[in-house]
Amino acid sequence: MKQFIALISIGLAACFLLESCGKSPVNESSKAGKLVLTGSSTVAPLAAEIGKRFESQHPGVRVDVQSGGSSRGVTDARQGLADIGMVSRALKDEEKDLQSFAIANDGVGIIVHKDNPIQSLSDAQVTSIYTGKVTNWKNVGGKDGTITVVSKAEGRSTLELFTHYFKLKNSDIKAQVIVGDNEQDIKTVVGNLNAIAYVSIGTAEYGITRGTPIKLLPVSGISATTEDVKNGTFPISRSLNLVTKTQPEGLAKEFIDFAQSTEVQDIVKEQNFVPLSK
Repeated sequence: MKQFIALISIGLAACFLLESCGKSPVNESSKAGKLVLTGSSTVAPLAAEIGKRFESQHPGVRVDVQSGGSSRGVTDARQGLADIGMVSRALKDEEKDLQSFAIANDGVGIIVHKDNPIQSLSDAQVTSIYTGKVTNWKNVGGKDGTITVVSKAEGRSTLELFTHYFKLKNSDIKAQVIVGDNEQDIKTVVGNLNAIAYVSIGTAEYGITRGTPIKLLPVSGISATTEDVKNGTFPISRSLNLVTKTQPEGLAKEFIDFAQSTEVQDIVKEQNFVPLSK
């Protein structure tokens, strides 16, 4: 009996420390000055930089940013595992129970190694490469070399935009390499002259300006640049969003308002994304 009472006492003490049983640890952490953001690997570096500035203006606040894909951002926001989810696409119909807040715009472009002589590919050629119908660069105007097709893992919004634009199913893609985030795509192409991948234009441009040996190919004759995303001519574009389970309050609302403000447009531009029009 004494042991039973002791166990009850321990349980009650644990509940007391959490203020009440069953509360989400994330909710508690946000009250204590911590925000957890999870999701899109495209949004994560931008959110991390915005988070650093937010922390500098809010002493005692910590912003914890974790990637894992847009699907994770949606799931974690829904389940209370994150205060804010990061999603690099528009919400699907079945996700519109969530609240969504755009913080920037971006495009999805195709990259090859800088030393690959290919300067452009038609949509039909891209489709043929990704479905395994064309396996050598010489068949699309390049040098003799077996093409290494790099694609994204399930749940990545970049994959969803790519397949939607080229009218493909995930099962149609015949990839030799499957990666998670944009940086893995880029590293694969840097290390393989015959590789081809599709990534965030902002992430690719950011790397190119810092000497990464890759190049972005035009899509449907339109240059893959943030400028063409901005003027609306690039065909594969998207908004970068923060999502919450309910209307944000407190620290989460402050962070989202800050991320949408003109105060961070310099960060958005530094990351080679397109700031929101004001």
